[in-house]
Amino acid sequence: MSTLDEVLAEVEHGDVTFPTHADVAFRVRLALDDTDIPMAKAAQIIVAEPLLASRVVAVANSVAFNRSGVPVADVKGAISRLGLKFVRGLATAVVMRQMAGSIRSPLYQGLAVRLWEHTVHVAALAHLLAARFGLAADVAMFAGMVHEVSGFYLISRTDISGDLFADGSLITSEAEQRVGRAVLAALSVPTEVVTAIEVLWSDRPPAFPPHNLGELLNLANRLTPIRSPLQNPGTEGFDLPMDEEAERQLTEILEQSSDELAALTSALRY
Repeated sequence: MSTLDEVLAEVEHGDVTFPTHADVAFRVRLALDDTDIPMAKAAQIIVAEPLLASRVVAVANSVAFNRSGVPVADVKGAISRLGLKFVRGLATAVVMRQMAGSIRSPLYQGLAVRLWEHTVHVAALAHLLAARFGLAADVAMFAGMVHEVSGFYLISRTDISGDLFADGSLITSEAEQRVGRAVLAALSVPTEVVTAIEVLWSDRPPAFPPHNLGELLNLANRLTPIRSPLQNPGTEGFDLPMDEEAERQLTEILEQSSDELAALTSALRY
């Protein structure tokens, strides 16, 4: 049995192992799952995880959420602005960021950084497009944040289980799906989001305008100029199947929202 097969067998038996720092963030994420948690208690939990606390405040002060131009300086105020559901999504994103940051190998640390750049750009695009097409923007951004979870997990395991990329090939689509489903389940990711990510795994052509979360996530993933370093090169160079009017509409949306996109991407990145 190969090292990759061993990891696949582990995750499918529920043995999903996070690096130490990611495990701390994961426990914070689970603590926030209580839908009846008071805001003051949620703020207290978040403050205990510095990376999450800084992200919550930074995103709350980004152009995408700070329409009034009045900044918030504390976690409680940031939660009030963003909503606890959105903050839970950021907490899951921090788990992945911690997985990426735990890698010792310079080669795979660079791979993780590029994958993170791709991830935050897709998440920001998904949020922007959802707001324009009447879909849930916070859920769309969360889906963007977790759509590469299998890649982050496998890269993080190179320090524990040996080099999963040793043969020089990209992780197969089958491995991505098997690991992805197991890790998404461990993170308690809602079925709606898992279903949307499965649209990416099915490699369907993007639709415009998007009518559901899966179509929207697929569109955001295809539109981002920052490609996933784990993506098969054969998937690049696609053409969006749309007429001139749809192309004009999409171009206009992206141009009008360029500042918002840049600000949100910057806030999510680190």
